[in-house]
Formats: sequence, C-alpha cells, structure tokens
Amino acid sequence: MKIIKLEQPNCNPCKMVSNYLNDTGVEYETVDVTQEPEVAARFEVMGVPVTILLNEKGEEVKRCIGFKPDELDKLVREVV
Repeated sequence: MKIIKLEQPNCNPCKMVSNYLNDTGVEYETVDVTQEPEVAARFEVMGVPVTILLNEKGEEVKRCIGFKPDELDKLVREVV
C-alpha cells in the first residue's frame, strides 16, 4: 500500500496535510496537479488536497478530501 497526496502550490490546506503526514513519519508521494493534470484526471480530483491510499496494483482503496485528521489517520494505519 502507498499514499499519494495531490496538491497545488501555495495551498494552505495542502501544507497542513503535508505537515500532518510528515509528523506521522509515513512515506508518501506528492503530486502537483498543476504540473501533472493527467494524474488529477485519472483519479477524478475536483479540488485539492486529496490524499489517496493505493494498493499494490495502483488502484484506489480509500481517499481523504481536504484536511481531516481522523480520515488521514485511517489511511496512515493502512500503511504502517
């Protein structure tokens, strides 16, 4: 399982999610949707931040839209 976070530069909620994930020590990949719009389209992202848990095949298992610590905790627990 792996976590990806879709974000935009200068997005305060995106920074809050990054800080939260960094505090947990979990590894995650960051995708700037302004630089990689095809990734946003693949996951049908309408706004950021979106944090997505992917299985080994790269398929979405769960997602958290926005900065919601309780939901982010659930994603992190799946990885650690």
